[in-house]
Amino acid sequence: MPGTSSRAHEAIDFDFAPRFPWLGGDLQTLRYYFFPASEDLSAWPSERLSFPLPDGGGDALVAVLHRPNRVTDRPLVILVHGLTGCEGSSYMFETTRSFLNLGYPVMRLNLRGAGPSRETCRRSYCGGSGDNVAAVLSALDMEEARRGVVLIGFSLGGTVMLHGLARYACAVPPICAVTVSTPLDLAAVIHRLMSPRNVLYHRWLLVRMKEAVIGGASEISPRQRAAVESARNIYEFDNAFTAPHHGFADADDYYARCSVTGLLGRIDIPLLLLHARNDPWIPAVPYEAIARDTPPNVTLMLTDDGGHVGFHDRRNATPWYNTVIQAYLERFLPAG
Repeated sequence: MPGTSSRAHEAIDFDFAPRFPWLGGDLQTLRYYFFPASEDLSAWPSERLSFPLPDGGGDALVAVLHRPNRVTDRPLVILVHGLTGCEGSSYMFETTRSFLNLGYPVMRLNLRGAGPSRETCRRSYCGGSGDNVAAVLSALDMEEARRGVVLIGFSLGGTVMLHGLARYACAVPPICAVTVSTPLDLAAVIHRLMSPRNVLYHRWLLVRMKEAVIGGASEISPRQRAAVESARNIYEFDNAFTAPHHGFADADDYYARCSVTGLLGRIDIPLLLLHARNDPWIPAVPYEAIARDTPPNVTLMLTDDGGHVGFHDRRNATPWYNTVIQAYLERFLPAG
């Protein structure tokens, strides 16, 4: 039945109830497309930050830090956007506003070559770019981070985040991490996106992926540019650009090596995984497997409804996942 959920380890007692008229996975997914979230965060002081990447390429990630209007002991929340997203995505604005209202400092991070980072990076990110997150955690030198750090990754940003936690030693270990609608098996996601029922989503994503690569300061040869422009689908795009750009043999090698189904066991901090079975982009099969054998550090909430980074609930103005994440974080805050 809609609203039921699979939970593990100190379950959080919240069921999802979709807001009318955003019923079903597609409408939940598309709500912000039709009605974007407010971009006005002027009520809170902010600061533009830069994080050089240590791989010698001279690239730097750009982020914006927002501080609450009152002194609190709450940890810094770092938000990581999804594929073709950036600090300006609606879900980034809405989650930032939600946590600032609760007294959390929030950082909206742009991955390599995304959003404002497009002008400061010659290279781009992929699903396995965990070094982006590790570089930020290793460079944090601010009062807000001394009270702890929480990571929240949306869609492919969650995949990037999990790679960072599993494959890199972080100078500032996060208190916990959260994923929302995150692809765990990249090959299965591409197969789903390229299915006939997703032709409009696929076309929209492909156009945005091409624009991100061709624009900005990206290092791309004339041959690569021609291959990107002629790619008829995401698989061809990844085969022509993403895989060779990041050192993989081909698209299949990229999908296999950057999926995170086998990485959860290498992460020892608490994880909250949120996903909807009717997500039109991300298959739920890997989450069902986790539900059958959940690692002790993982809390899984797998709902029947919610779409892809949707979860527009009839009881709250903010998406349901923000309410769930806030309740989850209360476990790690000092009493009182």
